[in-house]
Amino acid sequence: MTATAGATAGATAGAADRTAYGIEALNAWCGLARITTADLFAGRGLDPARLDNLMMTERSIGLPIEDPVTNAVNAARPLVDALPPEERDRIELVVTSTESGVDYSKSLTSYVHEHLGLNRHCRLLEVKQACFGATAALQTAVGYLASGISPGAKALVIATDVAVVDEKAEYSEPAAGHGAVALLLGDDPRVLALDLGAFGNYSYETLDSARPSPRFDIADVDRSLFAYLDCLKHSYADYASRVVDVDVTTDFDHLVMHTPFAGLVKAGHRKLMREHGAAPHTIDADFTRRVAPSLVYPSVVGNLCSGSVYLALASLLDSGALTGPRRIGLFSYGSGCSSEFFSGVADERSAAAVAAQGIKAHLDHRARITFDEYLRMLDHNLRCLEPVQHRTIDPEPWEPILARVADRKEILTFTGVKDYHRQYAWR
Repeated sequence: MTATAGATAGATAGAADRTAYGIEALNAWCGLARITTADLFAGRGLDPARLDNLMMTERSIGLPIEDPVTNAVNAARPLVDALPPEERDRIELVVTSTESGVDYSKSLTSYVHEHLGLNRHCRLLEVKQACFGATAALQTAVGYLASGISPGAKALVIATDVAVVDEKAEYSEPAAGHGAVALLLGDDPRVLALDLGAFGNYSYETLDSARPSPRFDIADVDRSLFAYLDCLKHSYADYASRVVDVDVTTDFDHLVMHTPFAGLVKAGHRKLMREHGAAPHTIDADFTRRVAPSLVYPSVVGNLCSGSVYLALASLLDSGALTGPRRIGLFSYGSGCSSEFFSGVADERSAAAVAAQGIKAHLDHRARITFDEYLRMLDHNLRCLEPVQHRTIDPEPWEPILARVADRKEILTFTGVKDYHRQYAWR
């Protein structure tokens, strides 16, 4: 493949290239609790024959002491704390991507910036485009860094969300996720060196899903499936118009996609391979080799919205599949809708950088809850984003669940609202 518009084309252009830009560090925080999808299906009386379509075994559940701010801070704090002071002070841009904003004016980034202890010479903003928002922020931030107007600068992009679904969501409820993924961006992209200039976009207006109020989501499942597959096809076509002689069936060592549930990714991969001439008998093996390693974490977390494609990237890098420089094709989709196909190079150093964050251990340490426990906390979670003047979050009812969290570490928790100002504390 030969890239135009300045994209890196060589398959051996490793992530250690100091002229590259991209993801320097990545961490995920997926809450304190989890429930099996089988328990949710049984509790809601859903058709168990459809469980296999999700290709999920668990989903993350937020406790009432968690919200989009705590998720963001708990994901980003290990990345920030690992930086020496002089590098921490080079973070000039902090962006949160969320469908779970807490105010129509004030960005939740201001809370995140405060509790991460970052310097005050930062641009702070919050972006919204459903599950595409983090990729939009990443590409915008990398463009700023690569422009050279502030040499050595870094950016912090955090995708953070909470689920506000109940039984009205039907089969979407077991697929909903909870948590955040933090990306530190700069000119030493140990995790993923982006192929600058190699991207493809496709966007249009549709109402496949939305969150019209802080209290609930709506979704048109059939329209969302069509839009996802449509955008995958056309964003890749736009990518191919910018990168000469690219072949999606052979030129990417791995594919990582937005993962609302793994079954949709499998359908998208199958359709894309068929459209580009892959022999039908090779498609399942190709999925197992190039795609399945990215689905391990999403299958036990659920849909992290704009963080889902980066949780999938973490899953791939933690899988042991990378034994040298590997080109990765990534597809990001957000309802409404906007999408992008882009690419980058990762290697063993990338895998080591992600492994150091201990994401698998965090996922394993979440407390397993019952369906009855889930129901008891559900109304509290549905009210998480409601604008109220005063609210106190009592942690006492949730202590039995917290006691089951293995290897508890200090985390930021949501304690309530005072005069519309959200309150937090470390515990």
